[in-house]
This record gives sequence, structure tokens and C-alpha cells, in this order.
Amino acid sequence: MAINSFMVPLGTPAPDFTLPAADGGKPFSLADTGDAAAVLVVFLSNHCPYVRRIETALGAVTAEYAARGVATVGIGSNDIDRYPDDDAEHLVEQAGRAGFTFPYLVDETQEVALAYRAACTPDFFLYDAARRLAYRGEFDGARPRNDVPSNGATLRAALDLVLAGEPVPEPHTPSLGCGVKWRPGNEPG
Repeated sequence: MAINSFMVPLGTPAPDFTLPAADGGKPFSLADTGDAAAVLVVFLSNHCPYVRRIETALGAVTAEYAARGVATVGIGSNDIDRYPDDDAEHLVEQAGRAGFTFPYLVDETQEVALAYRAACTPDFFLYDAARRLAYRGEFDGARPRNDVPSNGATLRAALDLVLAGEPVPEPHTPSLGCGVKWRPGNEPG
């Protein structure tokens, strides 16, 4: 069942985290984004058709904006006991298939997804240089059952404004995707 993102209030500080890399590399934390002009935190999954629909475009957009000072972090938070296609091995396969060049992390306890109030995959959280939430919403209008090109148009507009030091005018269109697959008892209250 598709659900929308929770639309966390703008200005909310980015929750800190340290998570293991899906590829077995060293753990990565919010502090590792350094002095990036903006930080994009994206909750993803390998099996979700909403993510699959945009993943190649997401790889291209994030690589393009990395050159402009945006640090992107992907996080897989789904319950891998019930959804083994979202385990670390499959996330690494997805990163290769989609051209992800950003750190792709595993949130096995789901504490980071809860801290960010992630609701769906994909779920996008864009923070400004002060690590305050500047945009939350969709990547673009592409969905599994439409022909809208996946080019990241909505996110690109937000990224351009944040990099220019400008606010992203509301309303923001919520992201739509597969609900985060919570471990029993972890569901947000």
C-alpha cells in the first residue's frame, strides 16, 4: 500500500546518526558530511516499485549535485527478516544498478528512520548548510503506473533554492511510496 511522507516541520534539525555502510565499509555519520552546502538524506529500499521507478534518475541527480556541494546519504531501514530483498547485499546490488555514488547505509534497528520520521520509500529530507530541514517531499511526478519522466524536477528545484540560500516555498508535494517495513513494535506512534 502506498503512503505519503509525514511532512516533518521545516526548520527541524537533522537528527544525528552513525550507521554501517551496506558495502561493509566504515560506518558513516551525519558529521561525515562535513561542511557540505546541503545534505540530502533519502530513505530507500531495493524492492519498492516507487524507488525502482526513480532510482537511475536519483543516481544521476545526486552525482550532478555532489559536484555543487550537496552530500547525499541513502538509508535502508526496512525489516530485512520479512523483506530480505532489502538486506545489505541487495542494497549494494541496487547501488550498482542505479549508479548511486553516495554512502548507502543500513539502519537495522530502525532508530534513524524513527528519528527522521521516515514514512515511505523513497522519502527525501533536504537540509541546508545549518542542517535545518529546508525541503521534504517528492523527487518528481514519476510513479510506477504513469509515463511522467523521472528527472528529479521537483527535488532539483528545491536543491537549487537551498544552494542559493533561499527558502523552498510551500506547499511541498509529499513523497509517495511503499510504507517503511517496520519491525513489529517499531511502528511510529
